Amino acid sequence: MPVTTSPSEALPAHVAIVMDGNGRWAEARGLSRSEGHRAGLEATRHAVRFFAEQGVGTLTLFAFSSENWGRPREEVEALFDLFVSAIEAELPELIERGIALTFIGDRASFPSDLQTRIAEAEQASVANEGMRVVVALGYGGRWDILQAARRWVAAGDEGANPETSFAGYLSTAGMPDVDLLIRTGGERRISNFLLWQAAYAELLFIETFWPDITADDLRQGLAWYASRQRRFGCVTGAAEASAREVPSA
Repeated sequence: MPVTTSPSEALPAHVAIVMDGNGRWAEARGLSRSEGHRAGLEATRHAVRFFAEQGVGTLTLFAFSSENWGRPREEVEALFDLFVSAIEAELPELIERGIALTFIGDRASFPSDLQTRIAEAEQASVANEGMRVVVALGYGGRWDILQAARRWVAAGDEGANPETSFAGYLSTAGMPDVDLLIRTGGERRISNFLLWQAAYAELLFIETFWPDITADDLRQGLAWYASRQRRFGCVTGAAEASAREVPSA
């Protein structure tokens, strides 16, 4: 595990985004919350293109949390319709750009047409070797840890490194941990998102509502990340000096 990250090495391998503020953006304009979600989809399209062009390997987007089931039925149904149409509309460009699309979360309660579109999109893009876009739908960090724990215990797979072994049962198995977690909309919490995976993520909170996010905002976020020293609990210098010590004969 690295002790520090210099600006020259500071492109995050995994960016995660809580795309917050769609509803408040719409309400401020006298529009329905559904209109806000549609505007947020346009921002998402631009964000995917931006991070792919920057060379980020994994981008995880929090689209629908396990707690979002508590929203008004009309809003939830409108979101599911939007997800179906978005997959159909965006998949051809994602495939053309070599982007792999993955969905994480408990999808069992989704409408059958959405479940079908999810499975088709994953299969159609599985061989792509560009950026991986991970869409969290029906996802909660606690749910993820609990389902992983049940599977891990059932498999009896403690291994030589239990922490590494356990991570292989999370919904993000095989993906790097989150380096940079961004939340828009002015709130300062991660809301049950990637709790295990974001243990050492740099947290960036942006006041701007998601539909108004621009490439400049995201570029500034990457610059802020590049300025950070990531010590992972170590002390800069001390750990490096220790690594250089040569044992006496």
